[in-house]
Amino acid sequence: QDYRLGIGITYIEMNVGNVKEVDRRGFDLTTPYRIFSFSADSDQEKEEWVEAMQQSIAEALSNSEVAERIWAVESNRFCADCGSPKPDWASINLCVVICKRCAGEHRGLGPGITKVRSLKMDRKVWTEELIEVLAQTDPESPFGFQPPFVPTQAAGETTEGSGCSPRSHRAPSTAGGLAPLFPPPPLPREPSASPAALPQALCVAVTTSDLAETQALLFCGAAVTCATGDPQCPTPLALAEKSGQRLQMEFLLHNRTSGRAGLASTVLCRAEFSRRWCTLQDGVLSYYENDRNAVPNGEIKVEEMVCLVNNPPHAHGIESTFELYTESERLYLFGLESPDSAREWLKSIAKSFVHPSAEELLALDFERIGRLHYKGGLNLEQAKEGWFALAGSALHVSCRDGERQDPLQLRKLQELCASFPGGPVAGFGGWLIPPAEAGVAGRTLYIQGERKLDFLGWVHAIQKAAGSAGDTLSEQQLTESDVPLLVDRCIDYITQCGLTSEGIYRKSGQNSKTTNLLEMLRRDARSVRLKEGEHQVDDVANTLKRFFRDLGDGLFTGRWGPDWLRTTALEDEEEKIGEYRRLLSTLPTVNRATLKALINHLFRVQRFSGENQMNTHNLAIVFGPTLFQTDGKDYKAGRVVEDLISHYVKIFNVNDQEMKKQQDEIMAIMKMREAASSGKQQAGDFICTVYLEEKKTEAEQHVKIPATMTAEELTFEILDRRKIVMKEKDYWSCFEVNEREEAGR
Repeated sequence: QDYRLGIGITYIEMNVGNVKEVDRRGFDLTTPYRIFSFSADSDQEKEEWVEAMQQSIAEALSNSEVAERIWAVESNRFCADCGSPKPDWASINLCVVICKRCAGEHRGLGPGITKVRSLKMDRKVWTEELIEVLAQTDPESPFGFQPPFVPTQAAGETTEGSGCSPRSHRAPSTAGGLAPLFPPPPLPREPSASPAALPQALCVAVTTSDLAETQALLFCGAAVTCATGDPQCPTPLALAEKSGQRLQMEFLLHNRTSGRAGLASTVLCRAEFSRRWCTLQDGVLSYYENDRNAVPNGEIKVEEMVCLVNNPPHAHGIESTFELYTESERLYLFGLESPDSAREWLKSIAKSFVHPSAEELLALDFERIGRLHYKGGLNLEQAKEGWFALAGSALHVSCRDGERQDPLQLRKLQELCASFPGGPVAGFGGWLIPPAEAGVAGRTLYIQGERKLDFLGWVHAIQKAAGSAGDTLSEQQLTESDVPLLVDRCIDYITQCGLTSEGIYRKSGQNSKTTNLLEMLRRDARSVRLKEGEHQVDDVANTLKRFFRDLGDGLFTGRWGPDWLRTTALEDEEEKIGEYRRLLSTLPTVNRATLKALINHLFRVQRFSGENQMNTHNLAIVFGPTLFQTDGKDYKAGRVVEDLISHYVKIFNVNDQEMKKQQDEIMAIMKMREAASSGKQQAGDFICTVYLEEKKTEAEQHVKIPATMTAEELTFEILDRRKIVMKEKDYWSCFEVNEREEAGR
């Protein structure tokens, strides 16, 4: 009877409801106090009810105050893309008002291009400043920006079947494979600066009230994080804050993470931080509006924490900042004015979430610490959980089972690569291949991340720590014998291709090629492969000389350099050799190893002086001023180098075994080059025994391996012989072990 009379059994406030489909004709309306289940007679009826309820919820949550204020500007009463009346959505970084249908198109472009918000429902985002920004950006004014973007290959396709009638408008300059949604007419208001001057013009514009000029500069390529040249205000946002330009700050804030060229940013300024009162107790990090509030704004449980990062000073406009990553792929950024307080917070938070078995990591002055999975050694089937800490250029690893790992010296890695396989499961990985140490087989370490956000941070941090960090020897990428990889690459190439080259080191290579090669090697020598035909001997030789001439503090160091020069005055040869040996022992480890490697190389070069015309004296004339970084007028620099080459065996304690090894290497290189020049087949192919999975007779294969065969090609060769089909998630590894099984890779 109540149904027939139209009397309801309950009253539901739709602003607290949520609709969810449960089966073909059923759906639930969930409220904080009860779940109501409904069943429709047909699929169509269910869809109509669900759509009606969702619309009702949207209306119940909406507030038209913001929309009415923005619609007060005549041009904002129509969708910027299609012209539909009363649009109730907006792109807050592009400063345009759009209809519901066009908002869907914008969402498809991603938040890196356009950030879509509702005028009626997203109440928190609509600050007074943002409302004023949209009110001042008039699409019908001479400024006239309307900048929605789609990928180039999809340009023009997005509007098919949308019911929108495009109107002409201006899009910002395109870059990176993006094109305007509609063909734009010329823009009457162009930025007042050339492309090269955009950053400087932006820094000036943000200190004024001319918001249109800032928008023109930013949309046409100026970087929101461009350098200002002011240490106190390193970004345009900081300049706007200092100048009290509220609207400029609001516009820059919403564009700091846009994906267009020149707008990418991970740097914040003081204005973007909110002051909060924080506590860490009972395994929970809580943050409050102030110290009088009893209810926290938010909480982070220690079991959810996976990574903690200590940022460099003033990284975000505040003295000290640190980042906290959680299991749910969230990043929290905290800042403090006191470095001591920041250090205490870092240690306290790290101690709360790092496993007790990895407590030794807490004593490190770490830049990044957290939990990751890894595989190592010969067992790559199952990943272990470990705790990692990055301190300087060393990566420390601690396992839950108590197993201790020696720190990985990242600048000494043989190889470093990262892979990010696709698929529905978040799995990422990177290979770290340390060098083989004396008496210990080198190992391969495969680090896995289950969360993309914090793992990408690990990858970038490890890549940075594994690269060269400055212009001194100790800051370079190194070989296992502590020689800069740049020096080793050049010496190795010249030994193989240039020992008999006439005038080696005396002739100058092409300046532009030398500059480019030196820049590449300094950036990442590990990834550079010098190849005959691609690189000229004189260019490589010139690169090596320029590296030593530009070296910070020099090879002999500023402290000990004068003592080396004074030693040339000693008349007694044995006394002179003894003094050189004493000075050699005072050099830093990397300098000492580098000097030995270089003099060893020059000792080899002068042994071919009959062909290359570079005897000991000639080499000393070239390298004396280079190594001591002088103008060449002081003959003592050349005398030092000449003495070191002449007495190489005694000064560097080279034994007969080392000399024989060097001689054998030189003979092998010369034979290969003679074979190549005579047109005969070069040596290199050899027969090798390869074992599949286990070292047993029935598992062995004899394979002819050319010098150019890669480990991947060898693996596929063996699998093909045994008729083993590779599956999608199969991992096969190839290990090379020397005859006595003393070293492997």
